[in-house]
Amino acid sequence: MDSVLKTKGLYEHFLRKGKLNTRTTHYCAGCGHGIVHKLIGEAMVELGIQDQTIFISPVGCVVFGYYYMDCGNIQVAHGRAPAVGTGISRTLKDKVVISYQGDGDLAAIGFNSTFQAANRGENIAVFFINNAIYGMTGGQMAPTTLIGQKTTTSPWGRDPLTAGYPVHVCEILNQLKAPIYIERVSVADSSRIVKARHAIRKALQIQRDRKGYSFVEIIAPCPTNTKGSSLDAMRFCIEQMEKEYPLGCLRDRSAESLSYPPHPQRINAHDFFPLMSDNIENSLISTPEACPIRRFKFSGFGGQGILSLGLIVAKAAQSQGKFVSWLPSYGPEQRGGAAACSVIISDKNIGSPLVNTPDILVTMNQPSYERFAPSIAENGTIIYDSHIPNKISIPSKSGIRQISFPAMELANQHQSPKSANTALLGAITELRLIPVHKEVVIAFLKQSFKSKKNLVEKNLEIFHAASQWVKEHNL
Repeated sequence: MDSVLKTKGLYEHFLRKGKLNTRTTHYCAGCGHGIVHKLIGEAMVELGIQDQTIFISPVGCVVFGYYYMDCGNIQVAHGRAPAVGTGISRTLKDKVVISYQGDGDLAAIGFNSTFQAANRGENIAVFFINNAIYGMTGGQMAPTTLIGQKTTTSPWGRDPLTAGYPVHVCEILNQLKAPIYIERVSVADSSRIVKARHAIRKALQIQRDRKGYSFVEIIAPCPTNTKGSSLDAMRFCIEQMEKEYPLGCLRDRSAESLSYPPHPQRINAHDFFPLMSDNIENSLISTPEACPIRRFKFSGFGGQGILSLGLIVAKAAQSQGKFVSWLPSYGPEQRGGAAACSVIISDKNIGSPLVNTPDILVTMNQPSYERFAPSIAENGTIIYDSHIPNKISIPSKSGIRQISFPAMELANQHQSPKSANTALLGAITELRLIPVHKEVVIAFLKQSFKSKKNLVEKNLEIFHAASQWVKEHNL
């Protein structure tokens, strides 16, 4: 008998308070979350995806979901479950990703994250619990609170003149082209639970088959915050909420939708480069240099072309099949503020775009030098503009190489003072700090000036002058 009654897909014991052999959850009596958990757990087991599933629980009543769901679990910040789900789905392509959110989490602070993930058609299943109120934090008015409904922050009832109207999330998402499946169900009584079970199973099946974005809104009772018994809360869902939020399937394109490929198609350099330069030999394009991983930090003042310099390096490496990341950092000033960017180039997947210990530091001013030079990795290279007057002492690390390079001087000699960044590009290319052929870098340098063709030749002159300077100084 125990095996028949045992709930599938949930842990046998819930250890939230460190107690053994307990099946007590933190949910209030009559709450709909426990029912939905049971339906998700059963669907995971029936579809054979329990070991593949990652359950994302954000801030809200389901904040302790990882104590109950017997699968992979991640706890995320308020409203950010779709963003985290996007990252997981794109990097762990064999996983089934569940974003489980309440109405305050999804329809308020996290709405833009939800809307954009739906618009992109991310391969995640979103289960949206709509109980018309902020449940965990004390019963405040939520985006889904009904007109006239009393809450702790609307004690006289929701007034549309001051608080707006209830947000219909399903209908909003149904205007987008990308979602595959959108349905609104309820768990207010047994017949509705059967339909909810079907919708949850379908959404997870879509994820299993990698067909795209699915969204299931679930109207659920909250007796504590609607100030009534469990039966009163069920009647509130059926008699009032369902009038505002009609049940039904708004969209189901699962039958005609194709599965996502297991891996995205990589850029083919042979197809890409002829569009930019007819002078690049195919043999060079097809044999990029090996690069386990290389971390760059480009830094200087805003307006010096620091971000553009890093972007050219990243794009050139990407075109040859490398994994790359480019992460800019700059102040609010249009000119004169601090500017930096981190670039990572690797033959393998990149876990994080942050560069805390650069292998190569390229810096164009004293403040940036002082800020980033101490963080250089062992055996790293620092190339800085020679106009920087004072070098600081770097903590003892082995193999640090420092190069004073006249970037601004070369740019001024060619009557283009704003092109010091191009001089640095020429230098680091000639120094073979970028694991990309010189012809490829030149092609992207030209591409960066496609809207200002009169600057192409001048920047090429500076690039080659910088290369020649490196050769003459035997660096």
